[in-house]
Amino acid sequence: MKLLEKAERIRIYLGEDDKFNGRPLADVIVEEARKQGLAGATVFRGMSGFGANSLLHTTKILRLSEDLPIIVEIVEHPDNLTQLLAFLDKIVTEGMVTRETVDVTIYRHSKGMSRPEIG
Repeated sequence: MKLLEKAERIRIYLGEDDKFNGRPLADVIVEEARKQGLAGATVFRGMSGFGANSLLHTTKILRLSEDLPIIVEIVEHPDNLTQLLAFLDKIVTEGMVTRETVDVTIYRHSKGMSRPEIG
């Protein structure tokens, strides 16, 4: 697969309990990215963190929280992110979205590719 000449990473910082129309917001974002044909999306669940309200969310046993930090990360060509960013502006009511330039050094998938011989 050809490497992207330019790429940007979008990170969406959410809480695990954030919803859109009753569904987990992270799931809605991943499904929309797939629907738009973007290169991929990954959801990370944090162990602890706090946001604008300074309320600490943690997995520590003495301070159990069900609303742990979530980050959805998407790397794509900048021209392909416009529609997703407009979608995020409508559905992210609490949290933060960041956008930054990244260098993609390797981008591969196995579809249609044979495994190299070793030895």
